[in-house]
Amino acid sequence: MLTFREPVEKDPTASQYPLGSGILDRVGNTPLVRMERLTSHLRGVQILGKAEWVNPGGSVKDRAAKAIVLDAMERGLLGGAKSRSLLDATSGNTGIAYAMLGAALQFPVTLIMPSNVSPERKRILSAYGAEILWTDPADGTDGSIRKARELAASGPEKYWYADQYSNDNNWRAHYLTTANEIWRQTEGRVTHFLAGLGTSGTFVGATRRLKELNPRIQCISLEPDSPFNGLEGLKHMATAIVPRIYDAQLADRKIEMETETAYAMARRLPREEGLLVGVSAATAVAGALRIAEECSAKSEEAVIVTILCDSADKYLSERFWQE
Repeated sequence: MLTFREPVEKDPTASQYPLGSGILDRVGNTPLVRMERLTSHLRGVQILGKAEWVNPGGSVKDRAAKAIVLDAMERGLLGGAKSRSLLDATSGNTGIAYAMLGAALQFPVTLIMPSNVSPERKRILSAYGAEILWTDPADGTDGSIRKARELAASGPEKYWYADQYSNDNNWRAHYLTTANEIWRQTEGRVTHFLAGLGTSGTFVGATRRLKELNPRIQCISLEPDSPFNGLEGLKHMATAIVPRIYDAQLADRKIEMETETAYAMARRLPREEGLLVGVSAATAVAGALRIAEECSAKSEEAVIVTILCDSADKYLSERFWQE
């Protein structure tokens, strides 16, 4: 039986800043959760989810935001008496992480977001004191990216553009922390790794490190099956602005997920596993279950690890919960 011990190695991105930095020490080292009922009919397979809502900002995006912010501060691009405002486009979770870190480390944060993000996210960002500029929801996060680029170009003295979609510290955070935690927590027995593609940082960074640890690990990316979808935070790469950090050659396989399948899994998980998670996490579990069923059908043993990006507390106003 696997035991999921908390990692004890020091986080390589740990902060050296004395004031407000205590919250940074709480980023990472998240537990693995076993999906027992989902796989009770399958022999020889396990699905394990990395419970990223344990991070202080409530999502996996805390990892990338921390790495991006600390690198900028170390290079003198952010912070100080006359700090420029951190500027970035976001659909929610990275923005919340930036806003949390801005409050803790005392630098201003300006976020560009589609105006149709959930009321919960709007309230959280307001509580942290971030400045929000809204874009047309019909343009999605790509519209927010274009607006952020315009602002950055027009006001370099006012804004430091973090650009999570192009910033290598995004994927490096997962190379240095997420992948190594998975390896230790499964005692090197992980056989499959799945993650959704948004900025692609989680998949790219964790895959690069896991492949170094064991090239036989199957690394599988997940994305919506069409450009018009309800999978919050995930990109349909064929039609979206492709993040610069994305490497399409890394995936051993790509799964395209239907919105309805992900929504059904989001409703199923609280009742069967006691896990109330967001839609991107439900997408990941639905993909993991697909792989688990294939492995079981072929009598292959598998330890499948995926990322539970966040909990559902920021999405409970969405209509699909009652459908």
